[in-house]
Formats: sequence, structure tokens, C-alpha cells
Amino acid sequence: MTEKTFLTPCGAIHYWVDRAGEGRRRGLVFLPGLTADHRLFQRQISHFAGKRPVLVWDAPGHAASWPFEMSFDLFDKARWLEEILRREGFQPPVIVGQSMGGYVAQAYAQLFPGQMAGFVSIDSAPLQRRYVTAAELWLLERMEPVYRHYPWRLLLKQGCEGVSTTPYGQALMREMMMTYDGDQRRYAALSGHGFRMLAQAMRADLPYEITCPALLLCGTEDHAGSCIRYNRAWAENTGIPLHWISGAGHNANTDRPAQVNALIQSLLDGIEN
Repeated sequence: MTEKTFLTPCGAIHYWVDRAGEGRRRGLVFLPGLTADHRLFQRQISHFAGKRPVLVWDAPGHAASWPFEMSFDLFDKARWLEEILRREGFQPPVIVGQSMGGYVAQAYAQLFPGQMAGFVSIDSAPLQRRYVTAAELWLLERMEPVYRHYPWRLLLKQGCEGVSTTPYGQALMREMMMTYDGDQRRYAALSGHGFRMLAQAMRADLPYEITCPALLLCGTEDHAGSCIRYNRAWAENTGIPLHWISGAGHNANTDRPAQVNALIQSLLDGIEN
């Protein structure tokens, strides 16, 4: 894949793109979750690259997309994503968002209605205000001090084991978290900012309607917050198909890549056939 940069008023976003498979096939856009980076989708990129255009980024402030001024919100991320997709000709995209990446996709749908060809949520949750409690919002806005003062070695251990059930997934998450080794303040600031802008987007109480073909994927062992509860309610209220990824944690695409890849392909088949 070719690494590129996109300049914003807050810093440079690094992203990777592979145009092989261009033609009538939809481009796949992968958006990693909070504190993860483009490496999260290694087993999706290796599966789909060469068959269709693929694009993945290090989200603003993450990994290679640093230094970055942490003054942006979720809608800024969606606008920057749109500019990158327009530049690269990935319109309309099929967006695959894991955790925070799924929230970015919903902000994108709000700002640019009708411009997503498809959406796959992996261990993410609905962005609408009605799904979260006042206590959950309160906590989201106050997480930075927790990450700043938590013992790093314990945070590293729990951060890896808490999102994955497999040796591969845990080792990959450790590799991504080690980007911040020796700079816990940066890790805490990145996490705290991410949770605050998520709470801000929820408090905006916007529709965040998904009108394109979509799938919800959630690991049966996902214990990150209330992800399982959110996904049950999301599917029930919208009718979007929900697929449980057996034995997988919060990073289901690293724990069960073959199953996740097959589900992504099933969505693509429904769009393109």
C-alpha cells in the first residue's frame, strides 16, 4: 500500500491506499478504533487488497498521524475523511469502522447523507443520545485522569487482554499500544479527547441515520463498556442485521478474521450484484 498524507489545520493525517482492483468494484475504507491504528486491519487488508481499492488511516492524533492539535471534534474527522475520499476517488465508499471508527462513520452519514454505499460496524455502537445513560456520558467526559494515573504496565496488560481473546489479537494490540510507551500523558490525552468528543456528539442528539446497506458485528466476549447491550438495542430499533462473532472480543476482526471478512464480502455482494 502507498502511504500518503492529508494536511489539516491541526496536523497531518497519514493514510494508506491500494488502488488494485479498481473498476466497478466499491472501495473499502477501514477506520480503526480509539488508540488503535491502521495495523488493526492487517488481516482485512491482506484479504481484500488486490481485489478492490482499499484505504485505511491512522486517525488524527494516532500513531503516524502525530503531532496533532487535539482541538477537533468527531465532525471534523468526518469532514477530513470526506476530503480524503474525494481526493482518492473512493465515492461512494463502503466504510468498515471498528469501535470509534464506527462512530466516525455515523458522523459521516450525518454530514453527508446518501454518500455511503455500505457500512459495517465492528464492535461499535449507535451514536444517538437515547442509547446512553447520563452516568455513561458523565464518565466518558472524565476518563483522561484515569488513564494518566493508571500504572502503565497494568494499563498495557488490561488494554491488550481486554479487547481480544486470541494471542494474535492481544499481541497486535500490545504492538499498537507500545507506540505510546514512555509517553503515557500522550496516551491519556488521546483517550480522554476521544471519549469527550464522543460524548459531545451524543449530546448533540442528532439522528445519525444509516440509510445504506449495513451490518452490525459484535464479539460475544466484547466486554468494552456496554457494547453488547448497545448492539442488541441498535439492531432491534433499526432492523440492521446483527451478527454475533463467537468467542471474539472487542477487536472481533483480529480474533475471527475469516468470519469477519466473509461478512464484509456478503455486504459487498449484496451491493454489487
